[in-house]
Amino acid sequence: MTPEVRTRLRKELESDRDAALAELAEYGADPDSERVARLEGVDDNFADLAAATAERSEIYALIEHARIRLAAAQTALAKMDDGTYGICEDCGTPIAEARLEARPLSVRCVDCAARQ
Repeated sequence: MTPEVRTRLRKELESDRDAALAELAEYGADPDSERVARLEGVDDNFADLAAATAERSEIYALIEHARIRLAAAQTALAKMDDGTYGICEDCGTPIAEARLEARPLSVRCVDCAARQ
């Protein structure tokens, strides 16, 4: 992988990480634990209990998705730092540069991903 591509991918991964952190902060979710502050704007009065429960569930799903994205970005950045970024987790071969450019969070080569 060329240094220019590596630099561009690092910036994209850092941007993904920062966006996930911002989203977690917006929802009052701790990025390092399962803790979530009281959800603002969710009305818990009895008449709207079903709607509040549905809204709360949706927000928790968004938080979980942001945590998954954050973990994936942090893992990819750590792999860049230790020199293992772009190596397939299954077969150990290099992941094609075009695949990494399309999907910087890829952890498998095309062949291994197709087998999943």
